[in-house]
Amino acid sequence: MMSKPKKFPNQDQELPGKESKMQPQPEVIRDDYKGSDKLKNKVALITGGDSGIGRSIAVHFAREGANIAIVYLSETADANETKALVEKENQSCLLIKADLQHTDQCDKAIEQCIHTFGKLNILVNNAAVQFPKDTIKDISMDDFNTTFKTNIYPYFYLSKMALTHLQEHDCIINTSSVTAYRGSEHLVDYASTKGAIVSFTRSLSKQLASSNIRVNGVAPGPIWTPLIPATFDDVSDFGQDTPLGRAGQPSEVAPAYVFLASKDASYITGQFIHVNGGEIIGG
Repeated sequence: MMSKPKKFPNQDQELPGKESKMQPQPEVIRDDYKGSDKLKNKVALITGGDSGIGRSIAVHFAREGANIAIVYLSETADANETKALVEKENQSCLLIKADLQHTDQCDKAIEQCIHTFGKLNILVNNAAVQFPKDTIKDISMDDFNTTFKTNIYPYFYLSKMALTHLQEHDCIINTSSVTAYRGSEHLVDYASTKGAIVSFTRSLSKQLASSNIRVNGVAPGPIWTPLIPATFDDVSDFGQDTPLGRAGQPSEVAPAYVFLASKDASYITGQFIHVNGGEIIGG
């Protein structure tokens, strides 16, 4: 198991960020994580699956026996590395390059998954973007629109389209954020989308409960992913303000998705797991 750093060297990337350029490299999965066929013969589609939390989810799901389709925007090298990691777990991985701001690209993602695997059991809505600003006056409408069209619109589109294929006992898992619950003065628009994801998850879970399709989410705190060096000017003390005093690693978040996707969570819907380093929040 890798040591969990408290401080990071300053580094700079352009959006959407590349995991291959991060120092130190995030921990994707613990060496001692043992799969137990919790997701055997399942098919999962994960947006933003090329890197960060999405990559970690893909590898954990694969170690639990699932075949994986990952959707990514432009980071082909990172996507290929995730594919290799999934295949190392003796599972198949489909790469889908798509801009999920567009509904036709959402359609394409679902169709390619079904064409390749013949089914879809787990939809993980995870892709996101952020543009930190110290004041709402500095948030451009272009960035505002991009944030909403990336962070919440595809969750709605993909869930709607996936319901043609999801069956009883299948599930949807949405990635929100600690910022949805406590707010963020530097991420007003981003936090707003993450709050929308919470309400969307709770509402859709009620709608689909009678079909026994569960809808849950994870609300991570500060996690060391490519989005961090790609959007923050100073990452040296990233995550140090948590009670645990450090940022989390993707390997510490993904097991929550495994739990929610598995039979272990068969009586859980409309809920969020807060993987945030100890911050106590309501909701």
